[in-house]
Amino acid sequence: MTRKRPPADVTVVGAGPAGLTAAAAAAERGKRVLLLDQTARPGGQIWRHRDEATLPTVALAALARARAAGVYFVDNAPVIDVLSPTELVVDFRGRIDRLETATVVLATGARERFLPFPGWTLPGVTGVGGLQALLKGGADIVNARVVIAGTGPLLFAVASTVAKAGARLVVVAEQAPGPDVARFARRALTDLGRLASAMRFRAAFLGTSYRTDSWVTRADGDTQLRSVTLRSNKGEEVLACDWAAVSAGLIPVVDVAQLLGCTLHGGAVAVDHAQRTTISNVWAAGECTGIGGDAAARVEGEIAGRAAAGDHAGAADARLVRGRDAGRAFASRLAETFAPRRELLTLADDATIVCRCEDVTRGALCPEWSQRQAKLWTRVGMGACQGAVCGPACSAMFGWELNSSRPPLGAPTTGAWLQGLGGPG
Repeated sequence: MTRKRPPADVTVVGAGPAGLTAAAAAAERGKRVLLLDQTARPGGQIWRHRDEATLPTVALAALARARAAGVYFVDNAPVIDVLSPTELVVDFRGRIDRLETATVVLATGARERFLPFPGWTLPGVTGVGGLQALLKGGADIVNARVVIAGTGPLLFAVASTVAKAGARLVVVAEQAPGPDVARFARRALTDLGRLASAMRFRAAFLGTSYRTDSWVTRADGDTQLRSVTLRSNKGEEVLACDWAAVSAGLIPVVDVAQLLGCTLHGGAVAVDHAQRTTISNVWAAGECTGIGGDAAARVEGEIAGRAAAGDHAGAADARLVRGRDAGRAFASRLAETFAPRRELLTLADDATIVCRCEDVTRGALCPEWSQRQAKLWTRVGMGACQGAVCGPACSAMFGWELNSSRPPLGAPTTGAWLQGLGGPG
């Protein structure tokens, strides 16, 4: 992909499976396509890499297709504000600029959901996907004792990565009830591709116990993690470990969509049969529309890319529609099977930090408050991450609304954000 920034007919935000596919589909239809990503390489979290030789065949094919189509890729370029559906504000490596575009495709992906528990801020405690990202970034965990506890198919992929990295995998704990997981697995038997992937992942950590109905209730240590307490229907067990990868699944990233004014449904971007959002000239695809995996994301990206390029007949291709519908059905089963259990919502005690940016503890928060009241009285959700971590946690624990997005999105941006828009510096 040529690293150059022309005026864009289609701007795709996010270079994961959905974004790469959408960008290629639009470019193949003669559109000038700009693909933005806030990281250094295309591929998203699922295909995060340092060396393309390590990528799976499907990822290499997606990259090759985008390059051949003439997609313009710009790395380290997060969208930090929206002036209109056709005018984005982008941080191009510290240079803030307005980007005009005819249409936008959102492919902003997902992030991990964390539900606080005592000790979750200790060094050595990460998210499930977070540990995988560290390993792909070069972290060394050879001979380290690792506990993985979370929910959903991501556990298998990360456990496989951890085992191959030379760690001593202690246990893989799934919080969902055993019968629900078994029912989900039986449905998966009809999808040979997913079945083959699951078997390949499981083979990599075959010597490690995989337990359902099990979750971490606390982490202990001094300046470093030393052990976690694992609860199951058989009671509690203390497991010595050096790393604990713990999270409560994935949630859509919708901050840019919120700034655009897109309607959300169940925390995800609402789209129609052609992946259109409720805002004119804005489409969305992939995990930001619901957690369904990379295969579903690629199909949605293909539909969105074709539609954004004006090829509505191509977007309505029967094969794509069937694939999209199957992906949505799979996403629905995922959400139902692996929803966080009630016990996870009450693990935090009064001393447990809920908002890590502002050091707000569970004891400082009142469930009867609204999200706005909590912000005003404790600053929860007002730190550098803008509630990306504590917002979903508070929503799950207390039923509060999700944080609304406010510019500048992402990490704190210098005064150049205002200066670039002609405001006070």
